[in-house]
Amino acid sequence: MNFYVRQADWVGDQAPIAAIRQQVFIDEQHVPVELEWDGLDDTALHLLAIAEDGSAIGCARILSDGSIGRMAVVPGWRKQGVGRALLQAAIELCRQNGWFDIHVSAQTHALTFYEQAGFRGIGDEYMDAGIPHQTMKLHISH
Repeated sequence: MNFYVRQADWVGDQAPIAAIRQQVFIDEQHVPVELEWDGLDDTALHLLAIAEDGSAIGCARILSDGSIGRMAVVPGWRKQGVGRALLQAAIELCRQNGWFDIHVSAQTHALTFYEQAGFRGIGDEYMDAGIPHQTMKLHISH
């Protein structure tokens, strides 16, 4: 099964991005709606992973402080490289925008995923939306 990742436009792509985040974060992980829709989407950069049939299968959000977040892949596409492709595209977008100190608020079950991309844990584990997280950082070169 093939897919690709492209930069998304919040205005034009809000529906598929919101559908993925609703399914993964709100429905599956029980993140409260008011925490998921934090008002930062309209000024953020977004990525969408699209399957060859045109369906949206994953997303990520990059804020202007170099933080990558809201990474989600729909269940049927997990463990197939979609998250890795989204993360690499997000890191490249950070590089293009001059954000060389990148950070994520990683769910602890995904720490190894981020470590494989070069991120390192910083500080203690903490709870966010009832889910254990850890801050992770990556410094990239210009």
